[in-house]
Amino acid sequence: MMARTLRHGYTTGACAAAAALGAARMLRDQRLVTAVELALPAGFAASFALAGQAFDGERARCFVVKDAGDDPDVTHGVEVHAELSWIAAAIWQPAITLVGGIGIGKVTKPGLAVAVGEPAINPVPRRMILEAVAAVFPALPAGRHLRVTISIPDGEARALRTLNERLGIVGGLSILGTTGVVKPISHQAWTDTLEVALDVALAAEAPAVVFSTGRSSEAAAEQYLELPEEAFVMMGDHVGYALQAAHRKGVPQVVVAAQFAKLVKVACGHPQTHVGSSSLDLPKMARWARNGGLDEGLAKTIECANTAREIFENIGMDHPLTALVADRALAQLSGWAPGVDIAVLLVGYGDCQAVRFGNWPKELERKGRP
Repeated sequence: MMARTLRHGYTTGACAAAAALGAARMLRDQRLVTAVELALPAGFAASFALAGQAFDGERARCFVVKDAGDDPDVTHGVEVHAELSWIAAAIWQPAITLVGGIGIGKVTKPGLAVAVGEPAINPVPRRMILEAVAAVFPALPAGRHLRVTISIPDGEARALRTLNERLGIVGGLSILGTTGVVKPISHQAWTDTLEVALDVALAAEAPAVVFSTGRSSEAAAEQYLELPEEAFVMMGDHVGYALQAAHRKGVPQVVVAAQFAKLVKVACGHPQTHVGSSSLDLPKMARWARNGGLDEGLAKTIECANTAREIFENIGMDHPLTALVADRALAQLSGWAPGVDIAVLLVGYGDCQAVRFGNWPKELERKGRP
């Protein structure tokens, strides 16, 4: 049986531009428009169905329902609305003004692609929206300008399931996308968020960045380190990408907070830790134990174990094998981010107990931590 071809989807930026194009045509022609074809930065045109159409002589509005294809995220199925309205404006003001309506976040921290105080509509979607409207209205009547309002009715509620607030985007979602297309199973949402989070951390002048593989690891790191919230970046399984991005952006100090099973995968050289390779990782760890002069019985126990977590729960944080794994993980991390000072915070399971390895930034350690 042939594998099913994964279906691509469209970004919120493409949906906003398509909705703005449809509203512009209805305002100009004063007739119903049910679909538009939009040229995308990816190099091809796509058709978008419109809904919620309404228009009169002064304004027009409609929305596009976002289809994320086979890579659904929190914005899959969201309604991206656009409203165009005539406004009186001075000659020196822009002919077409773009504003964020309900459910569109506002930028509150530096380091993002959009200035503080502006709606979270990124540069490429902003250009796409304005160009779509300008193509319909290449010239405007004297003294009359257009306002384009982009909104997402449930954007504020959906934003609670994102990292927007941590990044400094409050009150709603962002309008994103550089190509207009969402590629399925691309992990692009994670890597794009990592890039933005690092920019925010650097703009906040955080002395170190803390990469966490999960919520438990991040919670432990927050207890151990006296750092602003912008310094804590959730990298998930994208360890190699995160470290390479830190190196590329000139981050001086990195702390990687992870539990033992993830640390073993890093030590084994996996830049992406969501991989089904435990059957190979455990024999490798057994060889490390033997080469490190540890008990042969321990090596056999490792070979017979089902998971790295099982091993850790038997040996604990203070065992020489734990330190050996941490040292190998540090070597891998340093290879992905040469020149960056790197430390590891190994976090226990089920609590926030943790132990430090590597170039630990002691001056950042939280005073009176539990």
